[in-house]
Amino acid sequence: MRHRSYSKLGQFMAMNDALVTAAVAFARIARRHLRPKPRPRAGRGVTLRPGVETPLWLTLAAQVRPHLRAPGAKSLLARELGLDPSRISQFFVTRTASPDAERTLLLLGWLGRQKRALLNKQKTA
Repeated sequence: MRHRSYSKLGQFMAMNDALVTAAVAFARIARRHLRPKPRPRAGRGVTLRPGVETPLWLTLAAQVRPHLRAPGAKSLLARELGLDPSRISQFFVTRTASPDAERTLLLLGWLGRQKRALLNKQKTA
């Protein structure tokens, strides 16, 4: 039994190959031209500003913010960190600054105590 040659199938296969080749080339060009331009890195030793480059700081700040809603909480935290209260606002309200390493560690300790106190309060209630 002889198989008939399907000429239209061959044409579709050739068209498919051309489309695949064009799609691969287009993807390569799009990847090159649509790639976001990297922002210039801060110089060596320069303090990073809060933003996309500091995801860990943004996460920590988001965890601290709810604990600063009570009246006087920012002042107490400022006293604990040895800072001016306006600096706390720069860290957590306007988000234009971030603390140095030592104060970040102190902040982590403060946050842990706040969370522990909240858990103890919930257990007794």
